[in-house]
Amino acid sequence: MKTADLIVIGGGLAGLMAASVAASHGQKVTVLTYGSGSLPLASGAIDFLDALAPDASIKRLPDNHPYSKIGLNNIDAAAKFLVDIAAQANLPYVGRLSAQTPVVTAVGTLKFSALVPESMNATRLADKKKIFVVGFKGLKDFYAQMITSNLSRYFPDKEFEFTKRDLKFLGGRDITCMDAAQLVTDNEQALANELKQLHATEDDAIVLPPIFGIMGNFSRSAVQTQLRADIIETTCLPPSPPGMRLQRAFMKHLQASGVRFFENSKVVRGVTQGRKVTGVVVESAVREKIFPAKKFILATGGFYSGGLTMREFDNPREPIFDLPVYFPEGADNWSNKELFSGEPQGFATTGIITNDKLNPVDAAGNVIFDNLHVVGANLGGCDKIFERSAGGIAIASAYAAAVES
Repeated sequence: MKTADLIVIGGGLAGLMAASVAASHGQKVTVLTYGSGSLPLASGAIDFLDALAPDASIKRLPDNHPYSKIGLNNIDAAAKFLVDIAAQANLPYVGRLSAQTPVVTAVGTLKFSALVPESMNATRLADKKKIFVVGFKGLKDFYAQMITSNLSRYFPDKEFEFTKRDLKFLGGRDITCMDAAQLVTDNEQALANELKQLHATEDDAIVLPPIFGIMGNFSRSAVQTQLRADIIETTCLPPSPPGMRLQRAFMKHLQASGVRFFENSKVVRGVTQGRKVTGVVVESAVREKIFPAKKFILATGGFYSGGLTMREFDNPREPIFDLPVYFPEGADNWSNKELFSGEPQGFATTGIITNDKLNPVDAAGNVIFDNLHVVGANLGGCDKIFERSAGGIAIASAYAAAVES
């Protein structure tokens, strides 16, 4: 097998981002995936940090935080790169690192993210007089009345109206937003006709579940051009059409760039010579297969995706390269006494520690492999869920690793 310039192990947000950046720099890239990644479960919005101005807060983080090693220049470049990739797939994003954009959640609260699909940008609600919240018969997990009640607390000066419409093409069974999104792609006019019956004006907004297809912004544009009111999508419970749209935007770019994909390819171990990785071994029903490359990016995720394992307490492992894994020792430091304590959870900081080039290092700070870089949820040293940095760390570390020579 020909030696690739780069092998990316993992097909989640970090893996797709790393492969896209490397391909855009002319590298011959191979992606090895085992599973579909986490993007179909994600909201589509990218959180960098739970702060009014993420870029300013990032500057104040401790030296051992992944962002401090990645650097603000790479973080900013990663954000711009993602926006560009999405735009190429007709999936416009809004936002910036110096501010946060509001998004309506599936329960009617507002969350704030740095990068948001334009279809979910709730900033426009502040300028509207009336807000329609529209549910659909048979659509599970979208409760228009509850959303209306909760959202009205943020906008007490607005007039609200909730309604449930019957899109007969959805069928008679209960369906998810993903089901509805796939059906709407072939029935955009029927949806537009139903929404026209609201008689909403340019002073109004229509809040809907995210059912406008799973490819770019095409379906929403087809409906929006027929209405005077702005359409604003909410988040939803997984599986998530906005997350799927972003995944497909990356896949479109990777396919156009000639990136090779090997799905259902479980990488079981690395092949190494001293401080250099020369290849990885993929499990096969017939025989194992070695994939050689000059450089490798590990993007297999944390505990939830199997990128880190722990069969014995206080003994977490990285199963492919057997890299040392940082973790807070002792049961008292592993978790807070109260689950929802308003403090980071110790176990969530578990992960691989790296140098500024994202090479894995041992406890003494010595580089283990010079041509292996660790990205995304594999990285340790912070509670990404608590600080709402998972998406930002994923794309920023992937960008930095891909451009690192």
